[in-house]
Amino acid sequence: MELGGRSRPVGPRPRRGDEATDLAAPLRRGISRRTLLFFIVGDMLGGGIYTLVGEVGAEVGGAIWTAFLLALVLAAFTAVAYAELVTKYPRAGGAALYVNRAFGLPLVTFLVTFAVMASGIASASALARAFGGDYLSTFIELPTVLVALAFIVIVALINYRGIVESVRLNVAFTSIEALGLLLIVVIGVAALVAGTADPGRAFEFKQGGSVPLLILAGASLSFYALIGFEDSVNVAEEVKDPRRAYPLALLGGLVIAGILYLLVTLTASMVVPTERLAGSSSPLLEVVQLGPIAVPERVFAAIALFAVANGALINMIMASRILYGMSRERILPPVFGRTAEARQTPWFAIVFTTVLAVIAIATGDTESLAGATVALLLFAFILVNVSVLVLRRERVEHEHFRAPSALPVLGVIVSLGLLTQQAGEDFIRAGAFLAVGAVLWLVNRRAEGVEPDAAQAARPAAGD
Repeated sequence: MELGGRSRPVGPRPRRGDEATDLAAPLRRGISRRTLLFFIVGDMLGGGIYTLVGEVGAEVGGAIWTAFLLALVLAAFTAVAYAELVTKYPRAGGAALYVNRAFGLPLVTFLVTFAVMASGIASASALARAFGGDYLSTFIELPTVLVALAFIVIVALINYRGIVESVRLNVAFTSIEALGLLLIVVIGVAALVAGTADPGRAFEFKQGGSVPLLILAGASLSFYALIGFEDSVNVAEEVKDPRRAYPLALLGGLVIAGILYLLVTLTASMVVPTERLAGSSSPLLEVVQLGPIAVPERVFAAIALFAVANGALINMIMASRILYGMSRERILPPVFGRTAEARQTPWFAIVFTTVLAVIAIATGDTESLAGATVALLLFAFILVNVSVLVLRRERVEHEHFRAPSALPVLGVIVSLGLLTQQAGEDFIRAGAFLAVGAVLWLVNRRAEGVEPDAAQAARPAAGD
């Protein structure tokens, strides 16, 4: 921990009667430390692990766990950077807030805002389409897109209902999805005892490739299952005592999710032949079918649907809070800071993000949306890690977590390395999101008549 000094106060300039201040009412602090941990674990455990195991196996071979282990280590570098920044600046806005403070460049700030927000929307849209896929078909066959659209509207209504209700639902869903993963581990243990598992398969790599490159390629896919820790910083203003809650919750959530992932991937490799895993869109259901424990397929499919729903809910909460936070930073129009008087939730931001999700669901498939999510977040992670180092010159009056300086540097290198593993289609979709954001930024600046030095004016006092 470090105790920072006082930074020079820089106040925001009022615009148009300072309506932003009037509209951006405070959010309710309804998230405790324990609930925050559930929030983070629930977001990370989301639908990724239930759908990606087979795809990673196709890249790596039977040693799926090696890709997840590397992705876990790589994610930890950036998680530590977030722990420093959120305890130093415990406000809504997340990556965009930190980049704005570090560089004061309105266009860069806006693009980071839009990238992180779009990553949440792309991820939720991918999960919405996954919700209408093979796991749901265990119960009923319905058009995937129709189910996904209805699903995302229900998520928006829950989000609007309130943060307390949303995180309570998250706690329930997290418990269910963790139970599903533990069930997979139990099946693995039973298979080993019964002699039906093949432990050697968990250490086999795909033939004809360099092992380090195979693991790196698998880690770029696995990384989607490990993102989610960054979402929590966007609800910093709704967390009780955020400076104490965040470091343990961020790193603790990463460790809990990582251990579960390693156990699950080891089990999947030992119980199910790699070729069968690679050819399935519901790989953990394959484990249930081949395992020695009689588990009804519909029970596990229901658990998987809860996991997918939980990930989508948290991503949409994150996206709406980013827009709310940036309206207060005067990077977005004041209307995004409008809150519902009765519910104290950012209703306009919720509506806007839901409309974007509907468009994404209608125009993309699960794989392309997941790839765009990773590409957008890696772009943001690079700037967040750089921001940690830049903001070391700005001291604050309260104690906060301090990351070892080497870790943000490694975070930048790792993020650049993972970007090289993304498919061209991922960059096209991510670029389309950023292009829309750039157009909106230009339109907003012209409409608001922003002065040339607005970047400096937009930066609040460090002690806020």
